[in-house]
Amino acid sequence: MSRTTRPSTSLLRAAAVLGVAALTLTACGSGSGSDSASSGSGSDGVKVGLITKTDTNPFFVKMKEGAEKAAKSEGVKLMTAAGKFDGDNAGQVTAIENMVAAGVKGILITPSDSKAIVPAIAKARAKGVLVIALDTPTEPESAVDALFATDNLKAGQLIGEYAKAAMAGKSAKIATLDLAPGVSVGVQRHNGFLKGFGATDKDVVCAQDTGGDQAKGQTAMENCLQKEPDINVVYTINEPAALGAYTALKAKGREKDVLVVSVDGGCTGTQAVKDGKIAATSQQYPLKMAAEGVKAVVTYAKDGKKASGYTDTGVTLITDKAQTGVDSKDTAFGLENCWG
Repeated sequence: MSRTTRPSTSLLRAAAVLGVAALTLTACGSGSGSDSASSGSGSDGVKVGLITKTDTNPFFVKMKEGAEKAAKSEGVKLMTAAGKFDGDNAGQVTAIENMVAAGVKGILITPSDSKAIVPAIAKARAKGVLVIALDTPTEPESAVDALFATDNLKAGQLIGEYAKAAMAGKSAKIATLDLAPGVSVGVQRHNGFLKGFGATDKDVVCAQDTGGDQAKGQTAMENCLQKEPDINVVYTINEPAALGAYTALKAKGREKDVLVVSVDGGCTGTQAVKDGKIAATSQQYPLKMAAEGVKAVVTYAKDGKKASGYTDTGVTLITDKAQTGVDSKDTAFGLENCWG
């Protein structure tokens, strides 16, 4: 007669711990996940989670760099995760669940879907986890404890004002290379640009979504030029999309007579401004967003004080062709501070 031996309680607990660890390291973000161990005093044992939209976009690479540096300085452990692509809400939900199971004190997140991520955030907050949105607000914004971000409406407005001034009264045929429907950061930048330019969507002769991707930006610009060959102003959601647009314009011999403006202010994008491929860009500071977020979690771990509300991490218009009445800095400043 065979006999079945029941596992001991201690063995079951060990298996559970190993299971959580495996999920954290492999499933976190449904694409990438890692732990960065940091040494220091005063915050031993505190874990902070960072979840970005992707781990390939240079913007989020810089954000991770800022979080890692701050975690090392504060002596806490940083767990990171990212979606497989921009818009991977399921991956971000998985990352939240795994980080909560691993015992993080706080989570910093750039939501891929500002609305769909809210239930997962609510569950984390109900378990005492501080959740801070970086760069992209949730909908509603109150779904998180705090938001550390660029004023994306202002970022768009700055380049809109610049483009209007640079056109010097010439009739504008505007193309907008946007992000994707319903993504708050894209909507805010788009609306800000139109506000700054003094235009409405009725004034846009071609609008295309790019997902912030360079190849898609090129295709979008090609489609717009086919629809309206006389386009002379191009707004882009970010600099990869702008560089894609530039490639399409250059292929048509139009790179010198079309004004391209963008948002982000990354080092590559700022260099493109210096090289004359982009006329101006609104520079934001993801490293600062992440660093301030880590510090906020450490404060919460130490004394229970939660960060709250919106913290504007700043935006600066970068161009080497300044326009009267529009505040800006040159590319020397931009390259020194790109994504700092």
